[in-house]
Amino acid sequence: MTGRVAGKVAFITGAARGQGRSHALRLAQEGADIIAVDVAESLPGMERYYPGASEEDLAETIRQVEALDRRIVARKADVRDFEQLKAALDEGVAELGHVDIVSANAGVFTFGVESQEVTDEEWDLTNDINAKGVWHTAKAAIPHLIAQGTGGSMILTSSTAGIKGTPNVAAYTASKHAVVGIMRTLALELAPHRVRVNTVHPTGVATNMILNEATFRLFMPDAEHPTKEDAAPIFESTNALPTPWVEPVDISNAVLFLASDEARYVTGTELKVDAGYTVK
Repeated sequence: MTGRVAGKVAFITGAARGQGRSHALRLAQEGADIIAVDVAESLPGMERYYPGASEEDLAETIRQVEALDRRIVARKADVRDFEQLKAALDEGVAELGHVDIVSANAGVFTFGVESQEVTDEEWDLTNDINAKGVWHTAKAAIPHLIAQGTGGSMILTSSTAGIKGTPNVAAYTASKHAVVGIMRTLALELAPHRVRVNTVHPTGVATNMILNEATFRLFMPDAEHPTKEDAAPIFESTNALPTPWVEPVDISNAVLFLASDEARYVTGTELKVDAGYTVK
């Protein structure tokens, strides 16, 4: 198979649905085999925001990757649990032979109160998944990447909230800024091993994380049951380009570029796919 990442293996967290599934499919379309990880269950503390992915969602990712005639090893694992995550990756590498691309994509979105009202539980949940989970993902993959001696690419999913402050989103904003710090440090540490490390920074993406009533109420606090149609003009007003949100594949195309040899000298970079959100 020819393709921009042909012969490579990609390790993707949060792969059961949304951006993670999209990344898996886009990389598979370009020739990569996939190691997919997801907690695949709703997490305590997240119920008031949006439901988590399911085992059925992860099975659908497997089905769609295999329909592209690519191999996939998928495991349930929580990025907060390093040993669990490492075991999932090690099993994938044992079956597929190596790992070349790391997409630290798993994350949650918590929001809705001013900073002084955020609970310790909410802060810990958000930062343990969004920041510690990214660190765990890198920590599990780095020994493989170094031992292989063939270089590689790590793409850490941050956010526009990793560049710009957002009211009533303190825990999430802190976690996504932390991802940038992790990236900058790893880019320096891993450069001698020809492993590149970059972040992607999406604006709102049309996934379950954004397209739900709780998120709509963040922008429309006085609306009792705001709909997608109600929210779209307000979301569009936050971007410079005339769109309320981007599609998962728009982020996947950025991940593909950073994973490919086209970006062979791109490291330590914050790649914004934000429709101009951060310059507005």
